[in-house]
Amino acid sequence: MTLRDQIVAALKKVYDPEMPVNIYELGLIYDLAVDDAGAASIRMTLTAPNCPVAGSLPAEVERAARAVPGVTSVRLELTFDPPWTKARMSEAAKLALGLEDIVSIKPVAPAHGPTRGTGRPS
Repeated sequence: MTLRDQIVAALKKVYDPEMPVNIYELGLIYDLAVDDAGAASIRMTLTAPNCPVAGSLPAEVERAARAVPGVTSVRLELTFDPPWTKARMSEAAKLALGLEDIVSIKPVAPAHGPTRGTGRPS
């Protein structure tokens, strides 16, 4: 597992206290880069600029990344450009929050053979 993957795993243990989904699946992490020396750069956002955890969540993200063995430093940038939207959420997050039915339903062929345009078996 790469150092970046280990940081992602650590970030998946950080939750927005208002939602039962981790910040990575919520799409709050816009960018994560790690250089060969173990220096991590994280660009993140919050669900809204006036989010109640604006003062604590970025520090929690930084602590989680710093705790990963091999990480030598963490530079965290908090941005609101572009603004966060639900479209940034993973399918798993949308499902967990009940925001989207991600199960595709495929039409089933009639049990009695083909139809002839009437919707009824021929």
